[in-house]
Amino acid sequence: MNNILLASNSPRRREILTQLGYTVSVQAAEIDETPYPNETAHDYVLRMAIEKNQAAQQQFPPQNLPLMSADTTVALHNLILGKPESPQHAHQMLRQLSGSTHQVLTAVCVSLAGQMRHVVQENHVVFRDLSDDEITRYIATGEPLDKAGAYGIQGVGGVFVAHLSGSFTGVMGLPVCETMALLQQLGWQTPPFQAA
Repeated sequence: MNNILLASNSPRRREILTQLGYTVSVQAAEIDETPYPNETAHDYVLRMAIEKNQAAQQQFPPQNLPLMSADTTVALHNLILGKPESPQHAHQMLRQLSGSTHQVLTAVCVSLAGQMRHVVQENHVVFRDLSDDEITRYIATGEPLDKAGAYGIQGVGGVFVAHLSGSFTGVMGLPVCETMALLQQLGWQTPPFQAA
């Protein structure tokens, strides 16, 4: 019971599950990730996780294994900050986050044998004040260009985080406590600790 299907191309999610002892097979399906008008960050991230799971179920033959999908979004005053479209857009996002508190929401959806469970986990992250030079040098690393909110807490971007209230792995993209609870609800072994 240590195999999991992952409906996500995120290397961070795969790494987290692998570290927990799971053998992960990626079965990601593309969906339209455009937010609806006036959609809250909570509703958006949950809808994305569910739609990714449903799309993967339709695209791949059924297997008697948990199919896990997830989505992470950054929100500032309920304004959804997705992945930046350009270095200039990344700079704008990081300037908005500088010296403020924002939310990182990660939704996880797990389906197995016709059942589906999901959860939204919310974190509050405080950024210290950032200078324009710091932002420019950070963007030059390339790290923020494929990440929601234009930063990665597990990478160089972690130096901007003055305080985190919530789950570190949730900010990375897969809150392990909540994820294991979903698997347990579906009767799956959690986690299958690797032998030392």
